[in-house]
Amino acid sequence: MSAPSREEESEANRLLEEAASSWEEEVAYEAGEKILVADLEFDRVDDGSAPPPFSWKKLWLFTGPGFLMSIAFLDPGNLEGDLQAGAIAGYSLLWLLMWATFMGLLIQLLSARVGVATGRHLAELCRDEYPNWARLVLWFMAELALIGADIQEVIGSAIAIQILSRGFFPLWAGVLITASDCFFFLFLENYGVRKLEAAFAVLIAVMGLSFAWMFGDAQPNREELLMGILVPRLGSKTIRQAVGVVGCVIMPHNVFLHSALVQSRKVDPKKIGRVQEALNYYSIESSAALAVSFMINLFVTTVFAKGFYGTKQADSIGLVNAGQYLEEKYGGGVFPILYIWGIGLLAAGQSSTITGTYAGQFIMGGFLNLRLKKWLRALITRSFAIVPTIIVAIVFNRSEGSLDVLNEWLNVLQSMQIPFALIPLLTLVSKEQIMGTFRVGPVLEVS
Repeated sequence: MSAPSREEESEANRLLEEAASSWEEEVAYEAGEKILVADLEFDRVDDGSAPPPFSWKKLWLFTGPGFLMSIAFLDPGNLEGDLQAGAIAGYSLLWLLMWATFMGLLIQLLSARVGVATGRHLAELCRDEYPNWARLVLWFMAELALIGADIQEVIGSAIAIQILSRGFFPLWAGVLITASDCFFFLFLENYGVRKLEAAFAVLIAVMGLSFAWMFGDAQPNREELLMGILVPRLGSKTIRQAVGVVGCVIMPHNVFLHSALVQSRKVDPKKIGRVQEALNYYSIESSAALAVSFMINLFVTTVFAKGFYGTKQADSIGLVNAGQYLEEKYGGGVFPILYIWGIGLLAAGQSSTITGTYAGQFIMGGFLNLRLKKWLRALITRSFAIVPTIIVAIVFNRSEGSLDVLNEWLNVLQSMQIPFALIPLLTLVSKEQIMGTFRVGPVLEVS
């Protein structure tokens, strides 16, 4: 028998490579999609054991994932919780908003820690570390929480479109527009992760400017605002709002999302110094991002506390009619507050629906190990949320009060889903065989 020719050998090698690649596991980002963070001067003497010195340029290169993560702290569900907390509880729940944001930061830092130290995201680790029944339960709960969040996000965008179009587009039409817009923004990822991150930065800036403008118009009482932040108060009539504030700030799907987003930067998990460097930069970036999100939530809460706390409208105000009430309370002016509210709400809804789709792709791909094209995964993930959202839009289109009650209870649902993301995170981040030297200490493990 004659020996195989070079052409036959190369063809056989190609077929073997294709077969091997078809069995590769699902990953958050392909190698070619990751951003290279290089330090040529330090790399010449780097043995991987110590982090390089601080660099503003490197901080800029690591900036992005934390701000994408922070969108979940600013979605329409959060705005619903903020305005109802302000209208019903006044300034008294600002301390809870601050501490919930701080706890959310700690959770997100642990999520980032898992992603950077292992090179894998939380859903992938859950798939490997838990038995099949537990993995499926965790996946179902993550999807349930994501669908609940998506309903709020898409409905919020649809309400904003209705406001800005002066009622021309009904709620269900706004839902369809929002769903299609989501694919446009995800299309930006084809031009690189940084382009998508820049689009999110613009949306966050629009939110910040819109709600800061409202805060300036309303001029809340500074002393009461400061007391609300520093003095913990909780009345029996504000329990549901308090639970909603926690639920809408700490989002279960966001825990899975952040552990995947941090892998958009190329970090070698085998080099301890490089991992520590990435964690340091991500800690700074995430803290800055959530500081911005806290200020935006603070603006919204205090505007509604100043305008509606103690009034007859306090119990009936919600996301649907908030713009109307704001216009009646603060008037029109050169830039009517109704449209400023609508612009901010639209930016919140659009940005959060995109991150929701992003999170859905990572959750589905990680738990089920599905290697699908990104557009197909996005389509499947969107369908999970859009179908129930259209039903909600049609059913509740003529019932503003019912839609607001639904949004409020969806915030409560988020708080009930937190343990199904938090327990796996704390369990995995404390395992030395998974985290190595980056496992968390016993104090956090017990807590």
